[in-house]
Amino acid sequence: MAKTSYKAEDIKILEGLDAVRMRPGMYIGTTSVKGLHHILWEIVDNAVDEAANGFANKIEIKLYKDGSASVEDNGRGIPTDIHSKAGVSGVEVVFTQLHAGGKFNAENYSYSGGLHGVGASVTNALSEWLKVEVYKDTVYEMEFHSYLDKATGKVKSGVPKAPLKNTKVKTKKKGSFIRFKPDATVFETVVFNPETILKRLRELAFLNKGLEIKFYDENTDYSRTYKFDGGIVDFVKYLNEGKSTLYNEPLYVSAIKDGIAVELAIQHTDAYVDSVYSYVNNIPTGEGGMHETGFRSGLTRSLNDYARERNLLKEKDDNFLGDDFKEGLTAIISIKMQNVQFEGQTKTKLGNPEARPAVESVTVNELDALMKNKKLQKVFDAIIAKAMNAAKVRLAAKKAKEIARASKSIEAQNLVGKLASCSGRKPELNELFIVEGDSAGGSAKQARVRQYQAILPLRGKPLNVEKKKIDQILQNEEIRTIISALGTGIGSEFDLSGLKFHKVIILSDADQDGAHIRAILLTFFFRYMRELINEGHVYIGMPPLYKVHKGSVEEYAYDDNELEKKKAKVGRGALIQRYKGLGEMNPSQLWETTLNPETRSLMQVTIEDAAEAEKLITVLMGDEVGERKKYIFEHANFNKEDKFAKMKRS
Repeated sequence: MAKTSYKAEDIKILEGLDAVRMRPGMYIGTTSVKGLHHILWEIVDNAVDEAANGFANKIEIKLYKDGSASVEDNGRGIPTDIHSKAGVSGVEVVFTQLHAGGKFNAENYSYSGGLHGVGASVTNALSEWLKVEVYKDTVYEMEFHSYLDKATGKVKSGVPKAPLKNTKVKTKKKGSFIRFKPDATVFETVVFNPETILKRLRELAFLNKGLEIKFYDENTDYSRTYKFDGGIVDFVKYLNEGKSTLYNEPLYVSAIKDGIAVELAIQHTDAYVDSVYSYVNNIPTGEGGMHETGFRSGLTRSLNDYARERNLLKEKDDNFLGDDFKEGLTAIISIKMQNVQFEGQTKTKLGNPEARPAVESVTVNELDALMKNKKLQKVFDAIIAKAMNAAKVRLAAKKAKEIARASKSIEAQNLVGKLASCSGRKPELNELFIVEGDSAGGSAKQARVRQYQAILPLRGKPLNVEKKKIDQILQNEEIRTIISALGTGIGSEFDLSGLKFHKVIILSDADQDGAHIRAILLTFFFRYMRELINEGHVYIGMPPLYKVHKGSVEEYAYDDNELEKKKAKVGRGALIQRYKGLGEMNPSQLWETTLNPETRSLMQVTIEDAAEAEKLITVLMGDEVGERKKYIFEHANFNKEDKFAKMKRS
């Protein structure tokens, strides 16, 4: 029970980095594997900022067998002189003071990406130890550690072992080297994921033209180097691998407007959806924001002007809509600016109003300049031709809003015999299970809790929407049923406030057909209901593969490794049943293993890297069979947890 008195002596003053150790989630969001990688990104981002501001061109990241990681750059090096107010070296200030750094002063860094965290000091606070080397003609060294203070019984975080030392060892190297070992008492896991790191490093290399980023994993002796002299042009090409493009080379423009540096790369494909990804100071803005708004309005204006100048739009014709130009568009928007402000819960939407006119102006002016190049006339003509076809489809559906009406009318269609709805009227408590097959659907309907669990059986495979037009998609019975059940509409008319179930759970068999159905449904959600994923509403149910039983003892195993443990637990003489599908389970078994919130396991689907998810969906769900086979042979491991989902008890 809380004390009734509240005096000054009750106020705790946390010294140094103790506050970070006590509440790590406040500083890095989570102590899960995502938080583990966050403390690496804090150091990597500092190195990238040196490169983004023109002071470095090489970065090297290493993973070691002892669980530590290091980041080295060839930039200016962390300041080694004595800080006038702190009375200690700049290195000590950077790694021990929460709100200290050179990025608060625009004279040192024009742009910086260290916006999600509070810097290297947090990495230090959450590590067992951290070592720094700075190269400025000679080598400077300093070490920090966390230890248990026997006098207080509490852990002291990120404490210097000694002041910064000039070793007097001569060096021709420039820059900084930081190596740290995450504290196992803080994080749920201290094992870095090389694939997660490589994805982010590749993205950073794309966004910083000419920057060489090396990665080496001592555990596997694996190394990789990324360097893209084409920058975001190469990024667009990477995203469009396996797609048919309307023109060979992406269009690229860059300029500085009102202190905001803008880079754009665009290329159209024969797809029916757009793939636009934006960044601010190398930080992904998955929810878009003012820079995306400026880009889209500028692109629409510029291309409409071109169509009229070329007489491709007659005087009596209406202008093309933005939706006409975005069909099949792949674009990267990268801006760099000061005083970045984010909106939204996830801090991935740019809120600075000044970004919109700056990006719009650069888009219009620079594209207009490209349009004057006769060599590019065929490119822009192809873009207009693509927009014309999109407009014809739109007009045939009675000017785009017919699509919205179609999706709204779908919501009112009769679902009797399909959806077994729940009686609860609070969407935040309700769950929708999208179940493969009538047999499993029947068991699920009997097993569920009617108050908050709804069951929607699929009577066939839904449409793969990756290469289909919106009108074709809306004709598919299974897709129509899902739209109706969710109540949100789709595409540009999607409205999350209409969502009837805050958990949308895909429940399919643990075989190839089940995996295909999951992929089809996730592709549909990603393309036309992405906010559903962004807001954490999509899950994958995890039915068991085996039942291990003897007498009245029953255990379930979800993979082969767990099977061995369950066999040992049940003991000699255990019988093993291999489930081929959900339909083999009776209602009580389905409830216990898959529907019961107390005992089930769900994977929540997340998009950590939207551009990488885009690439993966193109490979797996597109037309290029060769690319798909290549990816599956290189990456498929069906005994591992899904890379794009996280397991959680829910």
